Amino acid sequence: MTDPGGVRLATVASRMEAEELCGMLRTNGIKCGYALSDAAAGIAMVSGGVSNFGPVDVYVEEEHLDEARKLLPSSN
Repeated sequence: MTDPGGVRLATVASRMEAEELCGMLRTNGIKCGYALSDAAAGIAMVSGGVSNFGPVDVYVEEEHLDEARKLLPSSN
């Protein structure tokens, strides 16, 4: 996992998707980090373990948020 500092850009389904998105952002000069979403962290707390599954929040520096949003894949 990378340091999730910054503001949330998106929530994706898995760490693999977070790595792919961060790789694309880094290729375009935007620092990126990610962490399990609150929902996934809650599941880990309830189950008494560490969760490697569930939604992942992707973060970028606030000054790059608009640029990063333009690079997000279209949901169409």
